[in-house]
Amino acid sequence: MFRSLAGVNYRIWFAGALISNIGAWMQRTAQDWYVLTELTDNDAVAVGITMALQFGPALLIGPYAGILADRIPGRRLLAATQITLALLALGLGAIIVAGVAELWMVYLFALGLGITTAIDAPARQTFVGELVGTKDLPNAVALNSASFNTARLIGPAVAGLLTVVIGAGWVIVINAVTFLAMLLALYLLRESELHPMTKEAKSRGQFRAGLAYVRRRGDLMAIFAMVFLMGTFGFNFAIFTATMASVEFGRGAGEFGLMSSIVAVGSVIGALGSARRDRPRLRVIVGSALGFSATMVVAALMPTFPLFLLALAPIGFFALTMITSANAYVQTTTRPAIRGRVMSLYLMIFMGGTPLGGPLLGLIANELGPRWAIAVGALAGIAAATVTVIWMRATRNLRIRRSGGRQRWYRPKWHVRYDGDGLDRETATREIAIVEAGSRRI
Repeated sequence: MFRSLAGVNYRIWFAGALISNIGAWMQRTAQDWYVLTELTDNDAVAVGITMALQFGPALLIGPYAGILADRIPGRRLLAATQITLALLALGLGAIIVAGVAELWMVYLFALGLGITTAIDAPARQTFVGELVGTKDLPNAVALNSASFNTARLIGPAVAGLLTVVIGAGWVIVINAVTFLAMLLALYLLRESELHPMTKEAKSRGQFRAGLAYVRRRGDLMAIFAMVFLMGTFGFNFAIFTATMASVEFGRGAGEFGLMSSIVAVGSVIGALGSARRDRPRLRVIVGSALGFSATMVVAALMPTFPLFLLALAPIGFFALTMITSANAYVQTTTRPAIRGRVMSLYLMIFMGGTPLGGPLLGLIANELGPRWAIAVGALAGIAAATVTVIWMRATRNLRIRRSGGRQRWYRPKWHVRYDGDGLDRETATREIAIVEAGSRRI
């Protein structure tokens, strides 16, 4: 389960990323709560707009960020983005501490964060392959998710407490300091033990080559459709938990942070479960989307605050199992030289739907109540699974039938056969050759 940690470079990266991610979750929690309760009167739309500004730039510059990830050495690019993110956090924290922050100022900092993150994300994703190599990449991707969600377990709870004690501004300033851990980790990495990927020289048509590659991969198109639906309407946890805490249950910042931490408990378990698998499978991605929908429905129906808390951990489990498996599938079946562009398209679709989904779900929460917003998230999971099952059935020989023989009526046995999992790598290799042969014409 933890085989990637056998390498010293990955251990250094894991430690630095964990500290930095804790700070990032602290800032996200404090910022969302500050917008909801200090700058507005529990306006979920304002929180949705803040989220949209943070994730929206991925739609515009994501593909070009992927080109940068395929051209520029990962350590150099990541050092630049980490310094920029630290300065943005310091600036936002300073204006809140000084008492001069207004909503439009927070929007501007959220936009700056979104632009920098759009550049950072594909570089961070592809750099993992340089730390561990291709063999351990699925395990490293899953452990990265475990690190991220361990931070999500710790960060919101700490932020909720500190927001009450010292204020949101100082919590965000603390996040600026945590970026030093990531910069130190990048400095300490052993150059001789890295697995450098071939970087492509600047040339015309690289963006179109990335699009053409994805378009020829039907399995990637199905996964991209799933993550768009889930990212746009399903994974807006800040809106769901903030409005349930303040509007539905009348709770404060501490309880809001606790909600995020409980989601993270399930997320960590889901990520560790993914780390045990030798390779990602489409059937796991589809099953997780359906599980996410079912648990979201249960959460929306919970009548009391304690019961709602209990329903959050399974949501985190299925959400992380789905997204970690999808991420690992895309990375492990994509040619390394073009991986940055493919991952940037993946992240653009995953995060880029938030500008649409965030404000829309905020509006639903305002007008109909937060429980209806959660119900929309549940429908997104059903739609995502349906899209992929239709594609699997049409192209990859998916068959579901009741098994023969004696069986009890209340325990029917079903046989599921999906031939695609045995063909993923072979198909990917064949389609890579097609794209390479056609790249001279692009």
